[in-house]
Amino acid sequence: MTPRSLPGAERYRGEVARNSRNRGGATRPRSAARPAGPAQPRSVKVDTAQLTAPAATEADTTKPTYPGQGLGLPERGPGSVASMPRRVLALLIDWLLSMVIAYWLTHNQFWTIAVFAVETYILTALTGTTVGKRLVGIRVVRLSGGPVGLGWALVRTAILLTVVPPLLTDRDLRGLHDRASDTVVVRI
Repeated sequence: MTPRSLPGAERYRGEVARNSRNRGGATRPRSAARPAGPAQPRSVKVDTAQLTAPAATEADTTKPTYPGQGLGLPERGPGSVASMPRRVLALLIDWLLSMVIAYWLTHNQFWTIAVFAVETYILTALTGTTVGKRLVGIRVVRLSGGPVGLGWALVRTAILLTVVPPLLTDRDLRGLHDRASDTVVVRI
């Protein structure tokens, strides 16, 4: 059974030919549909709306060029955001001091993390610095300008002890523990 022998086949072919992209119908031979030779570019008219973003304002185009610029801190000198090497050195000093204190008190280094947590919490809450931070010349301050305080120092220290969140910093070099307690580490 061929397609032409099906009932209604002629009517179907005629409707397809009239409604197809080939507006001339099915009367034009296949070879005339495409001219031989190099393909020529066809211009296609698209009747769709183009989505556009609102025009960028001056505030959108000025991205911070240094850490702390978005917070209103200076680029260098006192009050600028502390660099990562300073922070790591301060952490190393605090950890070594905690090891010495833990071994001196208990003759066991198992208590180092507890000594480190207590030292970091108390000294950050009261002075904004630890021994290591003071030696390398950095301190923790609240973005509002006040002292860190007991509550926020507890939040900051608890998150700091989990190790990974302090490594996840934003463009202002603030780790998750700093963002959670609304603090920033600056140079003295």
